[in-house]
Amino acid sequence: MRQPQSSAAPEASDTIEREDTWWHACGEHAILLAATGDEAVVHAGSQMSQCRRIPAFRSLALRGWRDGVLAAFLAAEFAFMCGCVGVAAQEQSATLASAGLALPCGGGEILRGHVSHVVDGRDFVLDDGREVHLAAIEVPLPPPLDASHAVPGGIAAKTALATLLSGAQVALRQAEVASDRYGRIVAYAEVLHADQRRSAEAEMVSAGFARVGDDAGSQACAAELLRRETAARKAKLGLWADPYYDPIPADKPADIITRRGHFALVEGQVVSVHASGATLYVNFGRHWSQDFAVTIRRRNERNFAAAGLDLQGLAGRQVLIRGWIEAHSGSANNVGADFWRAPWIEAAHTEQIELVDQSEAGMTRR
Repeated sequence: MRQPQSSAAPEASDTIEREDTWWHACGEHAILLAATGDEAVVHAGSQMSQCRRIPAFRSLALRGWRDGVLAAFLAAEFAFMCGCVGVAAQEQSATLASAGLALPCGGGEILRGHVSHVVDGRDFVLDDGREVHLAAIEVPLPPPLDASHAVPGGIAAKTALATLLSGAQVALRQAEVASDRYGRIVAYAEVLHADQRRSAEAEMVSAGFARVGDDAGSQACAAELLRRETAARKAKLGLWADPYYDPIPADKPADIITRRGHFALVEGQVVSVHASGATLYVNFGRHWSQDFAVTIRRRNERNFAAAGLDLQGLAGRQVLIRGWIEAHSGSANNVGADFWRAPWIEAAHTEQIELVDQSEAGMTRR
């Protein structure tokens, strides 16, 4: 791990407390928070030119392990945005932070409470026993008893959310649905501290421990979360440090099908777009029974049109797709049949399809 010459970095995944200094390691990166008077200076790795003073942290008492890590989460978007996004985006982030504004997601506030404990990287329980499911993001779950079905990062995601929320007061904002099939409250959560509100979803995405889901609410909400995800992915933060979370090439259907039943990102060039019955098919290959495709129900086309995305014009474009991998398998009784094993993702929301900058395919999006 690279480090400033004036300090020694802790071991990976360690956070140590000194009188006025904290390191927080995140994958191959480290954030040094050094209290200087009433401001905090953020050092991103050894890139001293990227250091920025963050006035928004004047109100934080940086004392104790959890407070240090929380400050790291709140600073992450700024420390890692340098060099990752344009000046305008950096200034917008700084403005949001200094004003203490929350993410532009969700409806009105539906309740407040204190967090009792965290279940995983997306779910937590309030002190009155109600369980909350964070909206708009996807995280890996901690390993089940059968470790053979585990995916990387579940424990890290849980630890990240616990660091951010445990014992904190949160305000819940209305999501697109009120509850899920398990009876959990589905909501956007904001951590309350003095006069500031910090979005739990935004902090998890910025730190790289969550991916933007396939339904992130409003276009403004989706755009902001995707911007944060892009920066975290380019910086290889959190989950993105593991190649498992790299976008899967669309021209490798055999690799895609191994993720059946899992949320994933797939990137590639669209070969053709055609309609059949009530479904529009965005094809990434010429063999419909084997190659990856995106399916869009015709009634959902208006969602993409309203966002200015011409689905018919995607042919020949490089795109990034996010969603749940689905696939059929052939029947062994059909001896000699060309079994249909083509994987696909069903897209209903605009944030599921992003145009990729051709000059940086596989690295960033526009």
